Amino acid sequence: MADLDALIERFDVDDLAFIADPYPVLGELREATPVFWNERSNQWVLTRFADVHETLRHRGLGRAYTHLFTHAELGRSEPDPRWADFHQHEAWSLLCLEPPDHTRLRRLVAKVFTPRAVAALRPDIEGYSQELLDSCRRLGTFDLLADYAQPYSVAVICSMLGVPRSDTQLLLDWSHAIVKMYELSTTDEVRAAANRAAGEYIEYTRDLIAGKRRNPDGLLVSELVRVEDEGDTLTEDEIVSTTMVLLEAGHEATVNTLGNGVRALMKHPGEWARLVAGEVDARTAIEELLRWDAPLQLFERWVLEPGVEIAGQKFEVGDEVVMLFGAAERDPRRFDDPDRFDVGRGDTAHIGFGGGIHFCVGAPLARQELAVSLEGLVAQFPDLTLAEEPAYHPTFVIRGLERLLVSC
Repeated sequence: MADLDALIERFDVDDLAFIADPYPVLGELREATPVFWNERSNQWVLTRFADVHETLRHRGLGRAYTHLFTHAELGRSEPDPRWADFHQHEAWSLLCLEPPDHTRLRRLVAKVFTPRAVAALRPDIEGYSQELLDSCRRLGTFDLLADYAQPYSVAVICSMLGVPRSDTQLLLDWSHAIVKMYELSTTDEVRAAANRAAGEYIEYTRDLIAGKRRNPDGLLVSELVRVEDEGDTLTEDEIVSTTMVLLEAGHEATVNTLGNGVRALMKHPGEWARLVAGEVDARTAIEELLRWDAPLQLFERWVLEPGVEIAGQKFEVGDEVVMLFGAAERDPRRFDDPDRFDVGRGDTAHIGFGGGIHFCVGAPLARQELAVSLEGLVAQFPDLTLAEEPAYHPTFVIRGLERLLVSC
């Protein structure tokens, strides 16, 4: 037990050495125990794929509890009024709702965010990619994140939402500030910046919605305003939250998957060579990019019903359960030789897009964005190499690089 306690101590999300390469500690934890109590965060933590997979789909757990209990009933504090705008921005987020609200909202969003709508974006996606890769070629040495992935991802989602591309920097700045609230450890300074960004973003989105009501354009925000199902429509607050989460979740995940994945490819030149030679196609390879160095390292659920037991641990109503995606995605019980980076693995049953009712609604769009990017990089820059050793942001939950300087 002392050994396990010492190992849990090494699971320190504020330790920069741990953040730089968390996988050895995550692997040791996974092999030592399927579940442990984290005193730092007051959460139960699951480490193995089968248990994480079960938890994502277990209806005795949920992303929220306020549809069933008050904060006081679960011994929790009321939301801090200082961060009211942040809480408002996610009040109707698909990521934070449970049935029946989640069922209704997802049904209406799905009527707009269709496979056909995503497929129709392909020419635009390829155009944005080509335009930015041409610019990168002229630079010779470039930051794959700042010069390509970030403007590319935001341009794609703005094109789908119907947001002016000239506003992409505003949206980037807001998104980067807001998502820092999802870390296990944050400061009041970070929270204040996130709250300020959320407030500004809410006002921007309300103005955008008003414009779409006056001048509908057939794009996603305009369609969310118009959508109806058996007399049911979306409220303005629901449209605001939906629009914001589509940008934040989609943008951050796509950029970090591309950055982490290309770093992995540069560190494994034999795997890059397989892509360049055409042995493995981009659509297959992106699944390994999503699995091997996950852009989202953990996700939480609340226990909503008595009698929930996972990994041999009985939980109480009101317990918070954390799923360690980074540990689960390298579980040898699920993946052969899981620490090996293999672009030909082609395993689409990873948990990079979550699972259950909260499976990522934007997964088809993300896969298309990633595949187009990888196809373009391979075709245009077959001799791509690292120009400097990249460093990760000092955050754990959302895992991504500060920059990725490469030479073509």
